[in-house]
Amino acid sequence: MAGCATPTPPGAAVRRSSLIQQENAKPGTTDWLLSNTRVDPATKYRCPGIEGYCSRTSVRAGQEISFYVSTNPVTSFKLEVFRMGYYGGTGGRHVKTLGPFQGSIQPDPPVGGRRVRDCRWKACATLRIPSDWVSGVYLGKLTAAREGLQSYVIFIVRDDRAADFIFQCSDNTWQAYNRWPNQFSLYDDGKDTWYWGGGVQVGFNRPYGKYCQILDAPLSTGSGEWFLWEFPLAFWLEQQGYDITYISNLDTHTDPKGLLRARGFLSVGHDEYYSIEMYRNLKLSIDAGLNVAFLSGNTCCGRILFAPDAKGVANRAFERVGVYGPPGGTRDFIAMKSLAHERPYANELVGAHSTGPVTGGADWICTEPNHWIFEGTGMKRSDGIPGLVGWEWHGDPAPLPGLVVVASGLTQDAPGKPNGGTYTATIYDGPKGNFVFNAATCWWADSLSAPPGYVRPSVYTSPKGPDPRAQRITANVLARMQGR
Repeated sequence: MAGCATPTPPGAAVRRSSLIQQENAKPGTTDWLLSNTRVDPATKYRCPGIEGYCSRTSVRAGQEISFYVSTNPVTSFKLEVFRMGYYGGTGGRHVKTLGPFQGSIQPDPPVGGRRVRDCRWKACATLRIPSDWVSGVYLGKLTAAREGLQSYVIFIVRDDRAADFIFQCSDNTWQAYNRWPNQFSLYDDGKDTWYWGGGVQVGFNRPYGKYCQILDAPLSTGSGEWFLWEFPLAFWLEQQGYDITYISNLDTHTDPKGLLRARGFLSVGHDEYYSIEMYRNLKLSIDAGLNVAFLSGNTCCGRILFAPDAKGVANRAFERVGVYGPPGGTRDFIAMKSLAHERPYANELVGAHSTGPVTGGADWICTEPNHWIFEGTGMKRSDGIPGLVGWEWHGDPAPLPGLVVVASGLTQDAPGKPNGGTYTATIYDGPKGNFVFNAATCWWADSLSAPPGYVRPSVYTSPKGPDPRAQRITANVLARMQGR
């Protein structure tokens, strides 16, 4: 899992002095990597030796964030905080060490209404975010004195400055798939471990357990899905010197004006769950001239409703209440039929949406080689980037004026075993000279870089890692967002 730097692709952003460039010029380290984890076999997902969560998903400089940690057995521990980025290929910079603290066995929360698990742990520390902490994804590396067991907590530092690009983390989806402490995700109603109906709630007041899909990644325990689908994009963007700022899904929900401070908005990785406010805020921003790139798959599929936690703190829990697609649009999820299928549909925002078998893999195959996104790639019609589509994708393009399908192909369950799906990567124009690009795959970031700690997925098909054609397509999209 050694890191590797990727060359600057032709057409990449012209370097200029920026906050992100200055930040990445500071010395980095790979000390953020976990080396000693232990998942409880009885629960399959949690690390009771040391585990924790944060009081906020995102926080501004000057605001406070609290950390809640449990150690079983009791031991002292420390919390080291790192900002994730490029940093000469190391992937992170150490910014703070808290502790040591005396740990304790914090109580497992009762099973609440709608099966929510709402921890009410005592905080080990509260930190006021320093004014010089640059917006980004921050990892807290927890290390227990006894046996040296480790796990993560994770949070986003956001700002309110004007920037070229907003990087939206898909943390609603991280939480939806979080099964901590055992089988308590949005996908479990107590009967079916892959349930897709309503009446189940998940909350942010609990640790992230080990990821439960696609691959076994215990060294990412506590970090949601950040390492799996999002970190390679952030690593590459910061390597190239792009001017980016980071937000949570919740920021898209609560701060519509904040979306308009950027030239481009990036949806990344596995961005499945949107509130109706998120949908409307993003759609209104597009109408106002914001460029958007959905470098993601399964995007805006499930409609969620936010709720307060047991202490009345707003937006600390959510449940699935609908589907952003037509009835019968997906074939695999029986309980989905019990949910409302009402407009707006996701393809009316994204350009295409989850449909058919939903899952599968394919090569990302060019269909419009003369389109500007392919400039400098050398790609011809039917040329493909191997294995880049997966494990969830978008199809069924919307009848939007001027929409172009730039890549398309048949999906498969395994090589030589088509599953009846057709993915469509699309682009359409906004009303003010802006545009919306949809890459139609969860795995787009795999084609950009392979940072330290990254584990390449392999299911249905296998992406092949950094590809200069995908790097150039991404650079073309970002340059057009910048008005170049």
